[in-house]
Amino acid sequence: MIQLGKKNTLQIIRDTPVGMFLGEDDSNVVLLPKKFIEPEFKVGDEIDVFIYKDSEDRIIATRLKPFVEVNNFAFLNVSDANQYGAFLDWGLEKDLFVPFKEQKRKMTPGSNYVVYIYIDELTDRIVASSKINKFISNEVLQVEQAEEVDLLVYDETPLGYTCIINSMHKGLVYHNDIFQDVKIGDELKGYIKTIREGNLIDLSLQKIGFKHVLSSTDTILEYLKTHDGFMTFTDKSSPDLIERNFSMSKATFKKSIGILYRQRKVTLEEKGVRLVEGAEGSV
Repeated sequence: MIQLGKKNTLQIIRDTPVGMFLGEDDSNVVLLPKKFIEPEFKVGDEIDVFIYKDSEDRIIATRLKPFVEVNNFAFLNVSDANQYGAFLDWGLEKDLFVPFKEQKRKMTPGSNYVVYIYIDELTDRIVASSKINKFISNEVLQVEQAEEVDLLVYDETPLGYTCIINSMHKGLVYHNDIFQDVKIGDELKGYIKTIREGNLIDLSLQKIGFKHVLSSTDTILEYLKTHDGFMTFTDKSSPDLIERNFSMSKATFKKSIGILYRQRKVTLEEKGVRLVEGAEGSV
C-alpha cells in the first residue's frame, strides 16, 4: 500500500517519457517524474521515494528527502504567508501548508516554529499545525520518574520552557534548573524529575539524584585533566562562575568535589583543587 507522507520502497512498474510509474503492482501506481530518474534505474528495481501531493494536488513520488514525515513534530521555517495560512520549508519543492486556523500565533516569513505534521481528514492533504497541545496528552502517562526521555522545546513561559516528551507528553523545565543555553526548537535529552498531581511533569536536563552527581564528577575530572590537573574553582566560587564553566549548580559542584575528595582523587588546596596523580579515571 502506498503511504502518503511517508518514505515508501516501491517497485518500478513501467518506464514512460514523463517518468517511471512505481507501485506494488500495476493496479496502484504513482509517478516519479523524469527529473528524478537515475540512469541505472530499470523496470523491476525497488527504490526508496517519498510520497506527497504536488501543486496540482496529485499524488506524486520524489527522491528528495523531507525534513520530517507525517505524524511527527519538527522545527520549520516559514517561507511565505497569506490570508489563508503560512507555508513552511520542509525540504521539498512544494512547501508545507499551515492553515490560519491551525496557527497558535500568526506566523511570519523568516521565523521558525515547532509544528506537528499530519494528513487532514477532510482534504486528504498533508498539513501542519502549531497548536501543539492538540497532539500530545498527559492523560495516560508512559513515562516514570527519573526516566531518560527525548525532548523538543516548543514554548517559553515565565516559569521555564515547555517541552514535548517522547513525541507524546508535555512537561516543563524550570528556568532555575537550566545550566546551558536552551531555545525553542532544541532537541535535547532530559529526565523526568517529578510527576505531580494531575500528571503534570517537571523535567530536568541533568540526571536525577546520585546519578547526576556521579555524572558531574566526571565533568570535573575531565576539566582537571585538560587543565594540567589543577583548577582555581572551589566551594567559595560564585554560582554564576561555576554554572558558566561546568553547566551545573554550585550545590552539585560542592557535592561532586566532596565525592572526589573522599575517594582521594583530588586534594583541596588554599587556591584551588588539584587532581591526585594516577586518579584520572571515572568515579
